[in-house]
Amino acid sequence: MSIMVLKKKQPKTFKVKVITMDAEMEFSCEVKWKGKDLFDLVCRTIGLRETWFFGLRYVVKDTSAWLKMEKRVLDQEVPKEDPITFHFLAKFYPEKVEEELVQEITQHLFFLQVKKQILDEEIYCSPEASVLLASYAVQAKYGDYDPNFHKPGFLAQDELLPKRVLKQYQMTADMWEEKITAWYAEHRGIARDEAEMEYLKIAQDLEMYGVNYFPITFTIKPLEKKAEVFKFYSSQLRVNKLILQLCIGNHDLFMRRRKVDSIEVQQMKAQAREEKARKKMERQRLAREKKLREEAERAKEDLERRLYQLQDESRLANEALIRSEETADLLAEKAQIAEEEAKLLAQKAAEAEQERQRLEVTALKTKEEKRLMEQKMREAELIAVKLVEESERRSKEAEQLKQDLNEAREAERRAKHRLLEITKPSYPVIASYSAHPPADVGDLNLESGSFKFDFKDTDMKRLSMEIERERVEYMEKSKHLQEQLKELKTEIEALKLEERHANMGIPSTETMEFSDNAYTPLSNLNLQSVTAKTQVAFLEEL
Repeated sequence: MSIMVLKKKQPKTFKVKVITMDAEMEFSCEVKWKGKDLFDLVCRTIGLRETWFFGLRYVVKDTSAWLKMEKRVLDQEVPKEDPITFHFLAKFYPEKVEEELVQEITQHLFFLQVKKQILDEEIYCSPEASVLLASYAVQAKYGDYDPNFHKPGFLAQDELLPKRVLKQYQMTADMWEEKITAWYAEHRGIARDEAEMEYLKIAQDLEMYGVNYFPITFTIKPLEKKAEVFKFYSSQLRVNKLILQLCIGNHDLFMRRRKVDSIEVQQMKAQAREEKARKKMERQRLAREKKLREEAERAKEDLERRLYQLQDESRLANEALIRSEETADLLAEKAQIAEEEAKLLAQKAAEAEQERQRLEVTALKTKEEKRLMEQKMREAELIAVKLVEESERRSKEAEQLKQDLNEAREAERRAKHRLLEITKPSYPVIASYSAHPPADVGDLNLESGSFKFDFKDTDMKRLSMEIERERVEYMEKSKHLQEQLKELKTEIEALKLEERHANMGIPSTETMEFSDNAYTPLSNLNLQSVTAKTQVAFLEEL
């Protein structure tokens, strides 16, 4: 009986996961692949040609190690897992990033790695420098600052400052964002690769840039025999190997910098310069296009705003047109009303003109009447003067007549007394006065037994009749004068009324008639009236 021994079939490939600073990749590798084969595959995949700065790092027993290029992957102390995880990182750091980093992908990977080291506080950075670096990082990620797009809070999800800096000051996230944004707004026009390069130029001057720390003691022995020997020791062999590997790589890089660039490097630099020039031109073209686009957008916005404005103006114009039509209708109606009112006003104006003409005629008549009245007043004044003179003359005559009447009455009384004395019996008288007649008797003329007196009865009767006649005549004249004075008073009252109407602007439509003997000025009217009344009263007493 034969027993067949079955051997387990060994796999020909193994899986690898490579984590870069901005991507993760998985590869299927052959068992015989060396570290260089995997490294070259990763570099070709990401398009990296400056390979001397980078390496594949892995973690074994809590210690970091770099994959060796000359040994097979599986023969090294890589993690026993599927897939095997490697980190593609910068192993060596350039002295001057602006001169040594040629490719954009190279400086981008360096930027991401240095940024993470600063945030993780592997590289110490002051708060001020941290804010400035954060502003360049924001410029690289978001482009130019646009206040219309980058509203407050747009950096809330980004990790931009080390936790040590955030704890060092009593500031809120909004306050930090405001400080970063203030610097960020100053970087307008800087492209992403330029912002990343500015970040690296600041970071390369930090003290802990490109430095790795290990818990060791050491001794270093220079080549010169007289020089002192520096020794260092480590508790782990792999740490010593790692330090040695880093020292060799840094030395090779140091020597590489001081040699003439190889054809490959020269080609890369030429291509990089061409690429930068092309990108610069492209950025300029994009900037011009962006400017033109912004101008076009502004012009579009202006046109839209103008369109909206014109639409508003059109709407307002239509509304104004409607209002104007309504206003026109109202104005037409008002015009019609105004026309009718104008006709009425014209009619009233014609009537007013007629009234004015009538008033002018009336005024002329009034002036004429006034002139006539003034003339009549002057005539009345003359008449009044004459009447006063006549009254005075009559008064004097009345006084004289009264005096004559008194004298006549006294004479009549004496005559009657004498007559009585004469008619008495004469014998006693004669006997008494036969021898010596009285003196008064001498005035009597006695002829043939009768007396002869100085006046006769006929003269007495005639005198009495004359006095009576004069008295009657005077009474009639006084009555006539009183009537004239009464008429004059009535006419004066009418003149006063007419003058009041004239002062009030009320034309008199009645024609006043005045007596030729009854018109006097108002200034002399009252006095003359009183004088005439006094004379009339005096005559009445007579």
